[in-house]
Amino acid sequence: MIPIEHYLVFSTILLVIGLLIIIVKRNAIMVLAGVELILNSANINFIGFSKYDPSLTGQMASLFILVVAVAESAVALAIIYQIFKNQGVSNVDELTELNG
Repeated sequence: MIPIEHYLVFSTILLVIGLLIIIVKRNAIMVLAGVELILNSANINFIGFSKYDPSLTGQMASLFILVVAVAESAVALAIIYQIFKNQGVSNVDELTELNG
């Protein structure tokens, strides 16, 4: 049986890595990857705490977060693709306008 502390440490490491990616990287796809790491960090917390909850509430919340993360990724990648197609830029610092 894995103790809850291991879940929390792993989740914290994922959260910090995700935040560092968002702060340091300027590529839009890398920023999106950092956001995904942060969402997965929340999922690890929900799964870890749901081990001690017989109602499966944490697992259902984790499933909801996964669905939201997939939808967010699809929309964000479509936006990034259109920006790159219109402006030829994938660096978020170089974006000057969103309407192309």
